[in-house]
Amino acid sequence: MKHPSPVEQTRFEPEDMSPPALRRAVLDGLLASPKHLPSAYLYDARGSALFEQICTLPEYYPTRTERAILQTHAGEMAARIGPRAVLVEPGSGAGVKTALLLAQLQQAAAYVPVEISPTALEATVQAMVARFPQLPIHPQQADFTQAFTLPPALRHVGGSGELGGRVVFFFPGSTIGNFDPQQAQALLARWRLLGGADAGLLIGIDLRKDVAVLQAAYDDVQGVTAAFNRNLLVRINREFGADFVPDAFDHLARYDTVQGRIEMHLQSREAQAVHLAGHTLRFDAGETIHTENSYKYTLDGFAALAGKAGWQLDAQWTDPLQRFGVLAMRAA
Repeated sequence: MKHPSPVEQTRFEPEDMSPPALRRAVLDGLLASPKHLPSAYLYDARGSALFEQICTLPEYYPTRTERAILQTHAGEMAARIGPRAVLVEPGSGAGVKTALLLAQLQQAAAYVPVEISPTALEATVQAMVARFPQLPIHPQQADFTQAFTLPPALRHVGGSGELGGRVVFFFPGSTIGNFDPQQAQALLARWRLLGGADAGLLIGIDLRKDVAVLQAAYDDVQGVTAAFNRNLLVRINREFGADFVPDAFDHLARYDTVQGRIEMHLQSREAQAVHLAGHTLRFDAGETIHTENSYKYTLDGFAALAGKAGWQLDAQWTDPLQRFGVLAMRAA
C-alpha cells in the first residue's frame, strides 16, 4: 500500500475475523444462562455492509441527525478544539463525519484513526488521504475498547513536542451507547489519561425520546436490522462450524425503561437444539440470545457519567427535536 508522505507507514496485519478472545466470548455467552453474544461479533464484512444500509433507512434517525448537527456546528466545535490539534478517532469507520470536522479545524497537527480491522483502517486512510492530502495521518490497528497507545511521534503533543497541539478524541455515532455505563466510564477514563492534562473529547450520544421512535429505529419495516441481527448466526456457523438455522430465530428489539436502553435479541421460534464446537445448545420456544444494547442518555446524565471519568463539559449541541446530542468536553 502506497501513501503520500504525510501518512505514517503502517504494516496492516492480516484480517483476523475471529480473534481468540472474541471466540471465547462467543462460546461462553452461548453456554451462559441467559444466553448472550458480544455485539462486536455483529460486524463481519456482511454485517458492516448491512449496518451501513441501516444508517440510510428513514426510521434510523441517529446518523442523519448527528451529521446535520456537525454540518451546522462544526465551525463552533473546531473553535472549542483549538489549533494544531491531534484528532484521535477510536473506531474510525467510513470517516464521513470526521471529514466535516477536519475541514473546519485550524491547521490540524495529525489524524489518528484507530481500528481493529485492517481492511476498515486502510479504507479510512485512503479516504482521508484523498480528502486531506497534506494532513499527517498515523493509523493505529488496535482494539479501541482495550488500552492502546498513541504513535511515538505524537506522545509529546501538548508539551514541548514539535507538533505542539492537544489530543482530542472524536467518538461520533452514539457508539458509546453500546457500552454499559460502567464500561463507558472506564473507556472514557482511559482516554482521559492517554490524552493528558489538556485532552479534549467530542462525543455523540443518542438522547432519550419517545419509545415508538426508538423501536422503529431498531426494527425497521424493510427488515434490514433483522437481517443484520440474524447474520450473527451465519457468522457463527461459518467460523465455528455450528448448525444454527437463522430463520428459526426472530429479530426482537425492545426498550428497557429501567436501564434506559434498547436491547436487541434473537428469539427462538420453537424448541430446538444447535450444535457448536462439541456442545449441544438447547433453546426453549421464546428463549432469546441477547446480542446488543444501545443506551440512551439525557445531556445532564451523560455529563455526570463523563465527569466521573475525569471530563468536564465545555459545550453541547442538539438538533431541533432534541433527538441527538454532540458534547465537547475537556480534561477536568
